Formats: sequence, structure tokens, C-alpha cells
Amino acid sequence: MSKPKIYIDGKEGTTGLQIYERLGERDDIELLLIDEDKRKDVDERRKLLNAADLVFLCLPDGAAREAVSLVTNGHTRIIDCSSAHRTAEGWVYGFPELHGQREKIRTAGRVANPGCYATGFLSLVRPLVELGVLDRSAYVACHALSGYTGAGKKAIAQYSDPERDVELDSPRHYAVSLAHKHLPEMTAVSGLTRKPIFMPMICDFPQGMTVTVPLFVNQLEGAQSIETLRALYEGYYSESSIVRLRPADAPSCGFIGSNNLAGKDTLQIFVNGNGEQLMLTARLDNLGKGASGAAVQNMNLMLGFEETMGLSLS
Repeated sequence: MSKPKIYIDGKEGTTGLQIYERLGERDDIELLLIDEDKRKDVDERRKLLNAADLVFLCLPDGAAREAVSLVTNGHTRIIDCSSAHRTAEGWVYGFPELHGQREKIRTAGRVANPGCYATGFLSLVRPLVELGVLDRSAYVACHALSGYTGAGKKAIAQYSDPERDVELDSPRHYAVSLAHKHLPEMTAVSGLTRKPIFMPMICDFPQGMTVTVPLFVNQLEGAQSIETLRALYEGYYSESSIVRLRPADAPSCGFIGSNNLAGKDTLQIFVNGNGEQLMLTARLDNLGKGASGAAVQNMNLMLGFEETMGLSLS
């Protein structure tokens, strides 16, 4: 049986390079590579896009839409890592751990890889909405801290510059108009009918993130507590080796570090708070489960490989 042919359109970008690193040592696939001097040649890209069994699009939104239009055959399957198709009709949302998504991904021809912040938010909120614990019309806020690699090559260059502005030393709020590009998928896929208030910050470390959703206990249906919500998440993600509930007795000294999972493809869930207020937190690597790791996981499912093949879970 021939090996599946894989092409990464946009291999030179942060997400593309990380996917390439995860796939480069595998002998169960064949990577199609474009000549360096032709990587912006539309005809050459079209040729490789249509020669591949599966394509990763690691491109800006407009370029991703163009790349999809270049695929003219009926067999090339696509994983789009941009935000262009995350709420588009005909595309499957690539978060396998959400109930019902894994089987949809296995048979999909078009999969939209989730955004990093959206992955953390949805891991916390979707189970609550889906199981009737949080009302679909609830007012929800979300705060997040991320490493600077999620902001692309320009930000990486700024933060890596030894002569950089001192302003970059401290965490910085951004998207202060409260219109971050991940909000459409955060709203649609969570099942909420109101957009959450989303407040992200970029920090002076390369990889890793925490996404936190604070809630009042009286916002939730039933007699909810830290213990009942821990049981809820444990049950919801019981079949996953990638999304894991953090043990209640795990040593933390009351802190949750944002970059502890740098270089990993897992996601950890924390449930903290008290009798009146709850703090739900997801920790992940913005380039792992938040981008490239998730893309490889989706590829594995689509091509019939073991789901965690090539991922770093320890």
C-alpha cells in the first residue's frame, strides 16, 4: 500500500515549521516539498496541492481561501490552520475531544483547525453548555495569557531582538476593542448565543498559554461545586489521552504557570474557586494543542493512523 502524500502549504511559517518537525521523522507518510524558489509560484503550488492526499494550509486567511480554490480534484483532503473556515459551511471543526467530532473528522474532506485561544475556551465551556449546566444565553468572560509565538513572525522578531523596546518585558493586553478573530468560533462551537467578553494578553515567553473562565456558582444549573465540575470534566474527557483533568492534589502553591506545557501537545484543565465563585482554566501550548499538534492529531484521524502518532504527550 502506498504511503499518503502530504503537502504543507506555508511550511516556512511558525505553524508550518512545527507541523514539518512533527512529520519529518515519520516513515508512514510521504512529504511533498516545493522548491524554495517556487514556493510563491501559483502553478507549482496548484500541482502539489492536487498531487497530495492531504494538505495542511498554514497561510493567512485570504491565501488559505485561494489555496482551497486551487484544489480541483475530488480526493485531496484539507486541514486549514487559518481562521478562514472555522465557522464555514461544509467544514468540520477539528477538535476531536468534543462529543461527536472525532468521527466527523475521520471522514471529513475539509477540516478547520481550531484557534489556540478557542481551544482552551471550548475545552472549558462546551461541556457545560452541552450538558445543560451553563445556559446558552449566559454572560461569560474569558481571560487568557499567551506566549508571543502565537502572534506570528513579526512578533517573534520583535521579542527576540536584543535591542527590543523595554515595553515588551511586561505582559500586554491586546484586542482591546473586544473583537478578537477567535470570537466567532468561540461563540458558535461553544453553543453560546452571546459572544463572551474575551481579554487576551501577550507575554514575554515563546510558547504556552492559559485560558481562564470565571463563573459564579449560581450561574450554573444544579448543585454545582468544584467537586461536581471536576467529575463532569473527568467524565467528558475520559476517552482522551490529550485533554486531561489536572489532579486535585497536584502541587501548585496556588499558582498556575502559563508556559508549563511548552513543547507538549496536551491540554490540562483546572477547576478552582470556592463555594460562590469558580475559576476554570485550560493550560496548553499555543503551538501544540493550540495549532500544530492539533493539526497532526487531525491528520492522524483522517488517514487512519493512531491518533497520537508523532505527538509529545509526556
